Amino acid sequence: MQQQMASYPDIVAYHSIAVTLGQAGHMTELFDVIDSMRSPPKKKFKTGPLGKWDPRLEPDIVVYNAVLNACARRKQWEGAFWVLQQLKQQHLLPSTTTYGLVMEVMFECGKYNLVHEFFRKMDKACIPNALTYRVLVNTLWKEDRIDEAVSVVQVMEKRGIVGSAALYYDLARCLCSAGRCQDALMQIEKICKVASKPLVVTYTGLIQACLDSGNIENGAYIFNQMQKYCSPNLVTCNIMLKAYLDHGLFDEAKELFQKMSKDANEMSSKCNDLNGVVADSYTFNIMLDACVQRNRWDESEHVYGRMLRHGFHFNAKRHLHMILDAARAGKGELLETTWEEIARAERTPPLPLIKERFCMKLEKNDYASAVSCITTHRASELQALSKSVWLNLYKDNASRFQQETIIGLVEEVDMIIGKSESANPVLDNLLASSKQILRTGLD
Repeated sequence: MQQQMASYPDIVAYHSIAVTLGQAGHMTELFDVIDSMRSPPKKKFKTGPLGKWDPRLEPDIVVYNAVLNACARRKQWEGAFWVLQQLKQQHLLPSTTTYGLVMEVMFECGKYNLVHEFFRKMDKACIPNALTYRVLVNTLWKEDRIDEAVSVVQVMEKRGIVGSAALYYDLARCLCSAGRCQDALMQIEKICKVASKPLVVTYTGLIQACLDSGNIENGAYIFNQMQKYCSPNLVTCNIMLKAYLDHGLFDEAKELFQKMSKDANEMSSKCNDLNGVVADSYTFNIMLDACVQRNRWDESEHVYGRMLRHGFHFNAKRHLHMILDAARAGKGELLETTWEEIARAERTPPLPLIKERFCMKLEKNDYASAVSCITTHRASELQALSKSVWLNLYKDNASRFQQETIIGLVEEVDMIIGKSESANPVLDNLLASSKQILRTGLD
């Protein structure tokens, strides 16, 4: 823009640039813009009939407000005092917005005493707006002065100042954090008059405020009240599900999960209390984690089955440890379900899964199924199953096998190798390790 006289930036262009940089918190770039405004063009232009042409400009209140915005993002309170000093030098009076932004900077920096000080200064010089009252409410909330926050808003309304949705939303969250849910819900009507955000977002914020203060009962109360006026979305339900689990309310979590994870044939406008909310991978995973922590393996199997029916798949990083723990606790159904799902997808199971299923089948003297854990996959994919790996597997699971079990396995593997037309190094390793165990024993 600065390369041509016709496109050289004017105050409108500088406003646009400064506001964008301020919202993004780019302090250095903003000061570069201010330097550019005050500097003469680097390139000499032929001004023609214009004669003397000086495009230099001094920053105005809009540019300085952008600097304050950046200060708030960067939590740099010194920058706010620099702005006030610049305004004084240029004989510019701070606007209500300027004071509001200065207060916001001090709030973000934790200097709550200065928030109150600047509010008092502003109140003497001009009429506060909703932004300044919002910062003041949040400051009082941080200071745990809840009654004063309510009083401030009442004073604002008496002065005829229209509060913003953000102001009433923050006041409502403030009240929720203090356990005053009824008072908080009374703010909903005020929010609805001026809000553009969906009502579900407002209720979700109130629930989160209750949970952040450690009060699950109030969070549940807001959640139930919410359903009288709007339907919770997936985010709301997941927040409540995790909160129930974190506070040991497993039965409540289970009831909510059942509503979220209904199969398609269970869904109807009458039976689905959550109006179409469908569980996602996060829903299933936190529920699975909770079942595992409580060793509720039957319910783990139920949750896992629903997860697969909803189109989510086995994830080795997320689910392998759970499946192995369940199998070792005598609940092999999860492993079998996973095995079938992996087989349908024509994938090779992780080695720990193969080894555990092999042990499960061998423990039951089901030699054919035990060996099929290996033979159903290409030998090239199972090269890690060396003789030493099989020996360690036997030793780690010595209590699960009798000598007669190993003898039966050797006979089965001998027969398969004898019938096979091609070599299978994995079966050879299994046979060699099994014979060594028979010679040396499992102990």
